[in-house]
Amino acid sequence: MVDLEKIKEKFLASLSVLTKEAEVLNLKSEYVGKNGAVSEILKSLKDMNADERKAFGPKANELKDFIQDQSTIHLSKIEVLEINKKLAEDRIDISLTDQVLVKTIKHGGFHPRTLVQQEIEDIFLSMGFDVLDGPHIEDEFHNFEALNIPADHPARDMQDTFWFHDPHDEEAKDKTGKKRLLRSHTSTIQVRGMLGRKPPFRFIAPGIVFRSERTDASHEMVFTQLEGMMIGKDISVANLIYFMKTILAEIFKKDVEVRLRPGYFPFVEPGFELDIRCLICSGTGCSVCKQIGWVELLPCGMVHPNVLKAGGIDSDVYNGFAFGLGLDRLVMMKYGIDDIRHLQSGDLRFNSQFKLF
Repeated sequence: MVDLEKIKEKFLASLSVLTKEAEVLNLKSEYVGKNGAVSEILKSLKDMNADERKAFGPKANELKDFIQDQSTIHLSKIEVLEINKKLAEDRIDISLTDQVLVKTIKHGGFHPRTLVQQEIEDIFLSMGFDVLDGPHIEDEFHNFEALNIPADHPARDMQDTFWFHDPHDEEAKDKTGKKRLLRSHTSTIQVRGMLGRKPPFRFIAPGIVFRSERTDASHEMVFTQLEGMMIGKDISVANLIYFMKTILAEIFKKDVEVRLRPGYFPFVEPGFELDIRCLICSGTGCSVCKQIGWVELLPCGMVHPNVLKAGGIDSDVYNGFAFGLGLDRLVMMKYGIDDIRHLQSGDLRFNSQFKLF
């Protein structure tokens, strides 16, 4: 018993000064390894009588367990010390103001479309509008039928819409019997918004849309829209004009010259085209405004009764307005960008001109 106590004291004294993992493992092996001191004692139990084994065996096993436990605890302490040492050595002082260091740091930046979209969302949120989202892959009902666009409408033409497979192939239909397509406008979100709400309500729906178009300075195949809708009782064109003027004044931080002219859209009646005086050429004519001095920016109008009906709303009780904002063109007007293709170029030199994080 005296020998076991001495072995324990010697082990603890040796363990306390070790600072490396390998040293601890070697020490542990010296005591409880195959040929270790404690292991040798345990082997000698066979030469003892029954009473000696009964008294000595448990104590020897307790010492073996103690050495193993203390070795594990010490290894954990060493690991923590090594981690703290590495963290201290690799510490980065974020308060450094060395101009040379600052100049080497490259800052990320927001895409100009993101900046304008966030600004518009904040403006509409301040006016009590919700911000909704929806899927990019849609069906005929949400993209066309619910918006008063029948099967023979030109908007369904293959030259305008990206269909999945052959639109005339029965096998291309989903389980509901509707053919699938990439949404050609964010009006699909308006349909989902009507079906999921009870009037009165107001919301906007920003998002990317897809059209099979020839690209030029003012047209892209993938572009961003922001549509909105307000449904309630006794809503008039005056309400529509107020909100449109308010949003444009907030975005451009100045009075912008606009014109409202009749326009046809299947989902509104009456329908209007709200144009903005081109801010690229100040109305003198350029490639963005197609040399006419005006840019189509806000198709809008009073929601067609058929659209309200498709959205589960009683058109005899409720009415409202809807509008669609060409977000990319708005970005071009705000920042003086003369080609919409810059927005999709992925050129970091272009993006770096705008606000940083």
